[in-house]
Amino acid sequence: MHPLLRRFAPIAFLAFAFLAALSPARAQDKLTFMTSWYAQAEHGGFYQAVAKGIYKKYGLDVTIKMGGPQVNNMQLMLAGQADLIMSYDFSVLSAVEKGLPVVTVATSFQKDLQGMLTHDDVKSLADLKGKTILVATAGRSSWWPWLRARYGYGDEQTRAYTFNLQPFFADRNLVQQAYPSSEPFQAMKQGVKANFFLFADEGFPPYGTTMVGTQKLVAEKPDVVARFVKASIEGWKSYLADPAAGNELIKKDNPKMEDEQIAFAIRRMKELKVFDGGDAATMGAGVITEARWKATYDFMVKAGLLKPETEWRKAFTTQFVKDLRIMP
Repeated sequence: MHPLLRRFAPIAFLAFAFLAALSPARAQDKLTFMTSWYAQAEHGGFYQAVAKGIYKKYGLDVTIKMGGPQVNNMQLMLAGQADLIMSYDFSVLSAVEKGLPVVTVATSFQKDLQGMLTHDDVKSLADLKGKTILVATAGRSSWWPWLRARYGYGDEQTRAYTFNLQPFFADRNLVQQAYPSSEPFQAMKQGVKANFFLFADEGFPPYGTTMVGTQKLVAEKPDVVARFVKASIEGWKSYLADPAAGNELIKKDNPKMEDEQIAFAIRRMKELKVFDGGDAATMGAGVITEARWKATYDFMVKAGLLKPETEWRKAFTTQFVKDLRIMP
């Protein structure tokens, strides 16, 4: 090195370091993510990514907004009230059919969480002949056509499910729709012996707790979406290993959520392998595939829930998960 350069190099380095210290830190990209329901363990990975600073690590400032029974999160996203939402394959395909610019970018779970709660005399979903089946309004345009076609059940077996378990507790001939962490937990608390059957384990094709954005966001800010997907999947992996941090934020948003129910939900998610089962076991968590989307499209068309001409490939993109390879 030239003597003059050697002499002034330390001064130049100090000057550079001083200027760097004065420069503002690179601003984090702000995102609002809206869930589909009140905060619960099934949203834990997103809360964990906030609580553990995983989003921050990837240059993101993420705000989580709760959904609820009267909240149409897709409508709010399209109105600019959220950047990404937690959604459902049926909803996205129906939106694409209507020409709405929404797209699924990743999934939390390889399995949809919808299933059936029965009394302990029922040994499988094939044993519901002669049973009264409680179905909520939304179920009639999603899982019920699948169950009816698969096992030959009839509409005359159904009655409305009003999210009140007292009829189930009172009548052993009743079976009803359920989520693994909700109705089975209530049955356990009441001392009622019950079984739960996950539809996905019998071939029901949709994913569960997907991440959905607008086509505009994906086109204009693919790097932001990629970082959100990666951080969220890392959040899920962290949450299922040690959920304490995420649980604190869940209970802050939803004070009615008790530790016992959260622990029950986490145990059931692990037992059912919703995060790490299926394609995730070999292709990485969060992965979605064209084959699975085609299966959902085929079912919806066959059940009369979707027009055949729907451009179903617009409902998803694999660009953010195909090379992610976060092994669960």
